[in-house]
Parts: sequence; structure tokens; C-alpha cells
Amino acid sequence: MSDYTISAIGHIQSPYKQKFAIPRQPRLVPQAKAKLIFAPDFNREEFVRGLDEFTHIWLLFRFHETADKGYSAMVRPPRLGGNERKGVFATRATFRPNAIGMSAVKLEGIEYKNGQLSLLLAGIDLLDGTPIVDIKPYLPYSDSMPDASAGFADTRPETHMTVEFSAQAIEFVNAQTQYPDLHDFIANVLKQDPRPAYKKQKDGEQSYGMTLYNYNIRWQVNGEHNVVTNIEKN
Repeated sequence: MSDYTISAIGHIQSPYKQKFAIPRQPRLVPQAKAKLIFAPDFNREEFVRGLDEFTHIWLLFRFHETADKGYSAMVRPPRLGGNERKGVFATRATFRPNAIGMSAVKLEGIEYKNGQLSLLLAGIDLLDGTPIVDIKPYLPYSDSMPDASAGFADTRPETHMTVEFSAQAIEFVNAQTQYPDLHDFIANVLKQDPRPAYKKQKDGEQSYGMTLYNYNIRWQVNGEHNVVTNIEKN
């Protein structure tokens, strides 16, 4: 086997500051906005000339938070409740031999500001700081295969989770102006039910916290109902 050296072409600035609460696939939370910041060697508009003709792109990236933990031949997909094992190459699990992932995301624009080239993205499912190793345009005629089947992940994951905001949370969301979609963003993240599979089997009220953008968000889960109890700035 040959060894290859791959250098990042940029990194992601994402609202997801921790792995917890990141959607398990791209575009499940369309309000998740991010930037791809190009590294100095690729910080030239020539590299992306013509890319604005495409609405979606593929991002190839490295699972930098788990890469040093090695890989497993068999993994437990969350989609199967964490109880059934599948071969790692039959899943999109993070513990892969080369720790490489891919996401098809919406390209909302190309920005060149104060000497820095960036891509404006939506529907992201990547951790803040994720290194990007390549970008490819999404080609509908080739990349979309309506007749394909997808085994245990054949349908979009759905939950029956509902989300309610406390008076404090509503007041906080309405007072901030930096993120107009903050309410819907938080709600759609929670509707994905980011809890570990084993937690979903437990009865009674459970309390959780997560960081989105620079906000600490606390919520409680009881059955299939979420209540956002408190939001505050870091």
C-alpha cells in the first residue's frame, strides 16, 4: 500500500462548536449556515472561477476530531439505534481508515472580502474547524439517482419531536439580530433528536446543553417534547 500526503485547502467556520447536536447528514437543517475559509495557498479567486454557476457542491473533509482514534471494521449506526453492527464501508461512520467524509451542501455565494476568499454555505453538517481537502460541483444528471436504494438508510430520518421555547428563550432570540433564523435553526436541530441512542430509551425528563454559534442553549426532553429553557451568550 502507498502512503499519500493530503493538505487542507481550507477550513469550515460552522455554528456547530461540538459534535453533539450536529445533524447526521447534510441539508437536514437548512438554516445551518457556514463559511469555507480558504488556506493561503488557495486564497485566489481563480480557484473558484465558474463555481457560482452551481447551486450545490460536494465537500470532501477530514474527521479531524476522531482521526487519531483509529478505525473499526464494524460500527453501530445511530440510524439502527446503536444496537446493530454494520461494516464501516456500509456506513458513513467517522471511524474510517483514512478519516475522510463527504457532504453535499448548498452554495449560497462566493465572498472575497478584506483579502480573504470564502464560500457561503447552507445545510452544513460539519464541526467548526473541519479541514476541507477538496471541493467538487454537484452534478444533478450524474450525482442524483432517483431509482437507487439505500439499505437501512433508505428514507430521510424523521422524528415526532416537538419544540417549545420558554419566555426567556423567546425574548433572547427576538433581541439578537445577528442570526435571523436562530429560532428555526435551534428548533430544527432539536427535531433531529441529537441525543445518543441509549438516551432515547429512557423515560422521564432529561436535561441537555449545546453550543450553537456563540450561544449556550439549555433544553429539557420529556418523551417526544423539547422545551428550550434558557439561551445565553458565551
